[in-house]
Amino acid sequence: MAVADELGYLRDHEVPAASLPLWPEGIAGLPDLVERLEEPELVRGMCRIGADPQLTRLLQALVTAAVAAGTEAGEGAAGIAEILRVACDLVEPGCSGLAPADVQRMWRVAQLPGILHPASGAPEWGKAGCRAYDAELERLRRGDGPRADRACV
Repeated sequence: MAVADELGYLRDHEVPAASLPLWPEGIAGLPDLVERLEEPELVRGMCRIGADPQLTRLLQALVTAAVAAGTEAGEGAAGIAEILRVACDLVEPGCSGLAPADVQRMWRVAQLPGILHPASGAPEWGKAGCRAYDAELERLRRGDGPRADRACV
């Protein structure tokens, strides 16, 4: 948090409209007219598009931290699911759109193959941990298991 504060992330600052296309990582493209970057609907759309890769990275960071800390998937998945619910609600208030289960599926496609590939360089214990968290998050999503009542993804 100190580093984020030092870099100014936690303070009010101006965000020029021209920097907006960086958030969705080029997925949204540039509007024909740069002046359109000030239009609320365009801004909302770019923010929604940019949220997908950001949320998959958040999930990857959470799983990596849990695996590195030695937290078993059965213990840590419920907390990760709760963090994802809060993050999704920030993106789509009222949970009307993006759900933690969507983030998990995107994570499986965007992050896991690179980690689980035999040539990835990830240690076997890390691969096993990622697989365990994926399975536990899936179990929570389906409503199976003893913790399903508390943290359904």
